Amino acid sequence: RSFAQSLLRFLGFIFWGTAVAQAFGGVLVILMFKNYRYLFRESYLSLPGWLALATALILLPTGVLAVSISVKCSRNRQGTLMYLLLLLLCLEMSSAALTHSYRIKTASQLESAMGYLVHQHNWTCSQDPGSSAVDVIQRQLQCCGVHNYTDWLKASSSSWHLPACVPESCCKEKHSHCRGGLSHVEQLSEEGCLKKLKDQLCFAMLYIFWCCTVLSILELLAGVSNGILMRHQPFHDFHIL
Repeated sequence: RSFAQSLLRFLGFIFWGTAVAQAFGGVLVILMFKNYRYLFRESYLSLPGWLALATALILLPTGVLAVSISVKCSRNRQGTLMYLLLLLLCLEMSSAALTHSYRIKTASQLESAMGYLVHQHNWTCSQDPGSSAVDVIQRQLQCCGVHNYTDWLKASSSSWHLPACVPESCCKEKHSHCRGGLSHVEQLSEEGCLKKLKDQLCFAMLYIFWCCTVLSILELLAGVSNGILMRHQPFHDFHIL
């Protein structure tokens, strides 16, 4: 019993720390899909992020209950803790399943979405939504094209654009006088945007996936510890039965 109390107290403090980690992962996923909304048009893709935020909020009172029960057992608090642990387990299993599924789905869509934006880039209208999306992505990630700068040469909209060049958003930040001309390739970003986008996507999704997996194990331990304490404090009112 003393070991169960100590473990439950320890897990209570851990739940507060993991609430911060879950909140960070949720905000990371939500902002990623918001910043690259031109590539990910389905609004439900940010659902794992919202589930992570909901989990973080529920983890705070769960940690408080775990610590208080380890100090003084209460049947009401023990029952409430069990319900919260069950709710958290459902949320995290759902979030882990969604992140695994969405990671595979969005990774396969990225190349075609990015290729479409490059192909539809409007060289004459800087306010075009598709064009500004490409420029924002290339400036933020310091990348050029889908795989590299040669993707711009293959785009049909650039075939009439002379002299041969790429958008200025392909220029490296340290080259302030760069105008995207191919005569100075060393001033352009070498990496394509597809790889960097996939890396960001995989990091955010895997972060939430492993957070949910580890938290599920910790919650099972908390449930077992709470069950041991409940076993040592039976329902005295029902002994007659």
